[in-house]
Amino acid sequence: MTTLLLARHGQTVWHAENRYAGVSDIALTDTGRAQAEALGRWIAAHPVDAVWTSPLSRATATADPACRALGLTPHREPDLRECDFGVVEGRTLAEFAAEEPQHARAYRADPVAHAFPGAEDPAAAAARGAAALHRIAAAHPGGRVLVVAHNTLLRLVLCRSLHIPLREYRRVLPRLRNAAITELRVTDGSVALMSLNVPCA
Repeated sequence: MTTLLLARHGQTVWHAENRYAGVSDIALTDTGRAQAEALGRWIAAHPVDAVWTSPLSRATATADPACRALGLTPHREPDLRECDFGVVEGRTLAEFAAEEPQHARAYRADPVAHAFPGAEDPAAAAARGAAALHRIAAAHPGGRVLVVAHNTLLRLVLCRSLHIPLREYRRVLPRLRNAAITELRVTDGSVALMSLNVPCA
């Protein structure tokens, strides 16, 4: 059994404004850096054997305090990157809805079947993210691992791993809080949810 502690990165400017930040490399705000420090303190009190992150700087910066606290070097996993949101990258859903009201309604009803134009296929993102988590678990059998990634990717992965229809990810998991902990237990490829969105501060 491997314990995976999933954390969404700290707040960025775009998230504070409710803008979609997918493949864009957006820095943390002061609040985001404070959230990262709180995560680092929590991990210092609940040590892990390894830290894995998305390659995007908002994730690596969030993981840095935890790595410093435990003297660990983070592993970067490209398949933990956030989804590409296509034409809404850097925009809000309200802005998109003002231009494309029918598509926005269809997206709200089923964000997988009606992904944004030019966006990554959410099912493909869920598959790559889930595969990455299983590789990480296999690399640390019996260990505890902090994984710092992104809101939409992690919600899709959770739905896939827990056999929740992907189209329900926005309804069932409205959001993962910045730098909060979601604990998974992985045993022989099977995933169990132990806790969700537990704040570190």
